[in-house]
Amino acid sequence: MELIDGKAIAAQLVAEVGAGVAALRSRSGIVPGLAVVLVGDDPASGIYVRRKLAATAAAGIRSFEYRLAVDTPQAALLVLIDELNANADVHGILVQLPLPAQIDPLLVLDRIAPEKDVDGFHPVNVGRLSSGGGGLVPCTPLGCMKLLDRVIDDYHGLNAVVIGKSNIVGKPVALLLLEREATVTVTHIHTRGLPDIVRAADILVVAAGSPGLVRGDWVKPGAVVIDVGINRIIGPDGRPIIVGDSVMDALGHARAVTPVPGGVGPMTIACLLENTLRAARSIIGEE
Repeated sequence: MELIDGKAIAAQLVAEVGAGVAALRSRSGIVPGLAVVLVGDDPASGIYVRRKLAATAAAGIRSFEYRLAVDTPQAALLVLIDELNANADVHGILVQLPLPAQIDPLLVLDRIAPEKDVDGFHPVNVGRLSSGGGGLVPCTPLGCMKLLDRVIDDYHGLNAVVIGKSNIVGKPVALLLLEREATVTVTHIHTRGLPDIVRAADILVVAAGSPGLVRGDWVKPGAVVIDVGINRIIGPDGRPIIVGDSVMDALGHARAVTPVPGGVGPMTIACLLENTLRAARSIIGEE
């Protein structure tokens, strides 16, 4: 079984983005800019934002950080987004989710200009992905495909099963697999006969948020497993540990799997940087 090293692949992608940023600056004088907005003090969100900002600096992308109080009114956040939409130095806008209860996340995501929507969540970009129109693609699904590309040369006719139907991962990764001519089945934790469906999969993407959901006897010998799950549980020694949605120790018969941590997670941030560079190029008319 091959472990698909997301850390190494992400580091390579960050280096490539850094080279692209330097080239763009050299020929146009423009430095891609990413605005990150965090509302409240959720600890996990704070960690994610720090990691994103550190990676942004490593790639030579200019960062704009906005930390707002947990009781920030929705109207104030929308005003900030309008300002960022109009700011020529900002090419990508990311509003860290989840948001406090008084703020409607759909309204906020809709307010971001589609060309600056580096998370790929705006309805325009969702529609472009669905129709194959080339919009900005959500970062985690994009990262999943880059990992799959390391071990799969030809997707034509392969059976792909996605466990999870979220707008963030499940649905977009299914569309990306369809674009590659795989035959895709989208399931979730309430799907009847889920183990038998999974056993037919050449490619399994599991993003259910359910630790240990996928057992070893569910997985077809020679299958490729992309585990998107990030679950914090208490380990045998009483300390918290991070595990995926599959029982990793039982997947020795798989062709390749992504570890948790160190698989999909690093790719999400790397793809955010790639989307920011792409957005900058598009805004100035290079793409």
